[in-house]
Amino acid sequence: MRMRKKKHGAERLQACGEYVLDGGLCDPKSVFENGRPVHLEIGCGKGDFICGMAAAEPDINFIAIERIPDVLTIAAEKVKAAGYGNVRLAAFNAAYLAERIAPHSISRIYLNFSDPWPKKGHAKRRLTYRSFLDIYKQILTSDGSLFLKTDDLQLFEFSMEELRCSGFDVRDVTYDLHNSPYAENNVMTEYERNFVSQGKPINSLRAYLC
Repeated sequence: MRMRKKKHGAERLQACGEYVLDGGLCDPKSVFENGRPVHLEIGCGKGDFICGMAAAEPDINFIAIERIPDVLTIAAEKVKAAGYGNVRLAAFNAAYLAERIAPHSISRIYLNFSDPWPKKGHAKRRLTYRSFLDIYKQILTSDGSLFLKTDDLQLFEFSMEELRCSGFDVRDVTYDLHNSPYAENNVMTEYERNFVSQGKPINSLRAYLC
């Protein structure tokens, strides 16, 4: 369902300006100025995950991107209300990551419940398609990693194959995250809570640059 346009959305996002990155190239070192690792969430939605991570890991810096500004506004207001100094947000498409994030500056990427684009002809739009993975490799540090969660089995298996073909070492694979050893310290997204309440299993993996 398409989200109804937020009233005064631009003004509301502007009011969170200290937490929102501008349209230029972002060098996380200059943004945070503390030398801590930087993790990136692609498609942060309404911000539950990034807020949960910021609270759970205060010694990590986080950047969250979302292509829909009105959705990002909700996330930004949550971050501002909680005063998370280790979070910054930006509204842009993942296809432009290499133009917006400094090379080899991100230690970890989170892909949570990305659009599965189920039609075969839409495979190139999936955020785990090899062209996107090549972009991620440009911004990840040499020891960087990618954590993936999805309820969509087809996307999950597609992602594993693409990651392996793109030179990632895929580990910690589970088809039922919440009944696995990896459930400990797991921070849930809005979608995830809904799926879990329905008894739907969550697939997850961790992939590392070789």
